[in-house]
Amino acid sequence: MCCEDLKEEIEISEEQYLKIDEILNMYQDPEGNLISILQKIQSELNYIPKVVISYISEKTKIYESKIFGVVTFYSQFRMAPIGENLIMLCQGTACHVNGSEKIGETIKEYLNIDVGETTDDNLFTYTNVACLGCCSLAPVMMIGDKTYGNLTTDKVKEILKTIQKKN
Repeated sequence: MCCEDLKEEIEISEEQYLKIDEILNMYQDPEGNLISILQKIQSELNYIPKVVISYISEKTKIYESKIFGVVTFYSQFRMAPIGENLIMLCQGTACHVNGSEKIGETIKEYLNIDVGETTDDNLFTYTNVACLGCCSLAPVMMIGDKTYGNLTTDKVKEILKTIQKKN
């Protein structure tokens, strides 16, 4: 096993294993469809736990190191659960020039988390992205499927506070 040093304490339910089996059975060539398989499993579980990488390897005979390599290479895959609200702060040129660094510091201070971390209440996960394609709204962030533009530090705090109140 390639990931023995990355052991985790997580339990996957029997129902989740059955769903994983169902996904694996959709493909006659699992190695050629590994990315699609991983996308479907992540959609089902919200992330790809290390124990699932081992399980996929066992079921498909694809080396665990290869699966791990795909999961860690592509930024779309997560090996840790994310919070209910995924904050994606744009770091593209327009956003950077218009103050995304200050916005990021505000998010970190307000939520008391760093990039890639999730709040203790699992309400927020904060991440930076290369570009959201909304340059005219710079600086911009997305939370879930909602885009927030022309951000200021005060506006960010108000957005986060509003989401916290709803939950």
